[in-house]
Amino acid sequence: MLPISEIFYSIQGEGLHAGRPSVFIRLYYCNLYCSWCDSKYTWENQAKAKEGIDYFLVDDSSLFKIISNYKSKNIVITGGEPLIHQSYLINTLKSLKERGYRIEIETNGTVMPKEELIQLVDLFTVSPKLSNSNVKYEHRIKPAVLSFFSSLENSVFKFVIVSNEDIEEVLSLIKEFKISNEKVMLMPEGTDLETLVKRSIWLVEICKEHNFRYSPRIHIMLWGNKRGF
Repeated sequence: MLPISEIFYSIQGEGLHAGRPSVFIRLYYCNLYCSWCDSKYTWENQAKAKEGIDYFLVDDSSLFKIISNYKSKNIVITGGEPLIHQSYLINTLKSLKERGYRIEIETNGTVMPKEELIQLVDLFTVSPKLSNSNVKYEHRIKPAVLSFFSSLENSVFKFVIVSNEDIEEVLSLIKEFKISNEKVMLMPEGTDLETLVKRSIWLVEICKEHNFRYSPRIHIMLWGNKRGF
């Protein structure tokens, strides 16, 4: 069974398929500790986490019953860090694919995916953390993992940007790990509309300069920093 923090139906607010109706399955536990994380409830209490309070253990039968209530066939597995649970995820994803679902996984790029899992995933959105996360470099940057994801056809990279100083860090990472500019998305950090708009104005110009994609945060713009949206 999987430790699930929440399941909800919304539109994808970020990344390559922003605006797409999707069923979100948010798993509990994370191996990082980003200071600006907007889903700290998936890891902040993990040392003392309790089933039924911080997360719910859900078997495949119950999971399929829940998601079958929603019209979208696009599933987004997020967290926390989903690849912590990949050994358990594989059978679940096999069953989802058999039911005609399309699978996206959002990962921080610190855990190497298993080959069996890769074959079941339509899109990996890899979000390596920059120094603005206040996570130690050796915890957030795993060279072998990032190089591997860079080589995958079904991967894109999304970087969370706080200030102009972050851009040089992004450029350094994409050079080191040979990440194609066409795979790169820049997304403003922020949990309120004013901050997002302010950062987006100059960030769009950076994207135009380097042929990066700009990623919005539609859910924040529409509903604010709320769970399940």
